[in-house]
This record gives sequence, structure tokens and C-alpha cells, in this order.
Amino acid sequence: MAWMAWTWPTAIFFGVIAVLLITFTILAIRFPETPRVGILRIETTRGDRLFITLLGSAFLNLAWLGLVGANQPYALILCLIYAAAVFRWV
Repeated sequence: MAWMAWTWPTAIFFGVIAVLLITFTILAIRFPETPRVGILRIETTRGDRLFITLLGSAFLNLAWLGLVGANQPYALILCLIYAAAVFRWV
């Protein structure tokens, strides 16, 4: 696995994704939900909103790298605000 260049930030990133998937699976089993229609006018569930959040956060981070530079902690704050908005209104 040396070709993958695992670093602590990379391991933490994938660990957080794994924990999120496990948490959302447990939530779906314990508290089933009905899809809701938000600002996008499509039915979404918690899992859908998580996917939209992860995808949007990836694009936000790429845009941040391209426009601002490598000061990523501020991009994380932006992504958390974006995630809160997606789970609230989408």
C-alpha cells in the first residue's frame, strides 16, 4: 500500500466517511423516514442529502484550492456551513 501514500489526514478523511455511512445506516434502521421535498423540488432522504453534501464539499474544496490556495481549514468551515444548509433546506 506504499503507492497510495497514506497520511494521517487521508486516513482521518476516509475514517470520517466510514463513520458517517455507519451512522446514517443505523439512523435509517432505527428511525425510518419518509422522503421530503426541499428547495431543489426533488424528494430526498438523509442519505441523499449526505451524498449531495459530500459531492458539493468536494467541489467547494477544489474551487478553494484553485482560487485561494492551500489554506484548507477555512474551506472546511465553508463546507460545514454548506452541509448545514443542505440538511436544512434540501
